[in-house]
Amino acid sequence: MSGVWLFDKKGVARLISNPTRESFEQKDPIYPGTSTAPGARPRVLVYLPTNQVIRSYTELEQRLAELGWTRYYNFSQPHLLQFHKSENSAHLISLPRNFAQFRSLHMYDIVVKNRSFFEVRETPH
Repeated sequence: MSGVWLFDKKGVARLISNPTRESFEQKDPIYPGTSTAPGARPRVLVYLPTNQVIRSYTELEQRLAELGWTRYYNFSQPHLLQFHKSENSAHLISLPRNFAQFRSLHMYDIVVKNRSFFEVRETPH
């Protein structure tokens, strides 16, 4: 693999294949939950029954509640927003408290645990 490895403040590395000056500048994503890698297409979480794009945790919590998920208050991890399916289930969804840090990894976790109700889509350019 050729290119330049760039380390962010948290020590996470990313490979930039064809580096340009712009690719080294840190930019905020256009949509929350999008990738910031050069050339990456932004993704959104879609609630399939209404074809609604989820744009906030308020919307997501409402949809998850309709499917039987409830908020799980874990005071030992205040940086996470968590939902569980039921007291008898091991299913748990953990999300960053700040929606701006909501990434496709979190979206796919929701999709896997609610296959018929959510989908991750690329946003049109």
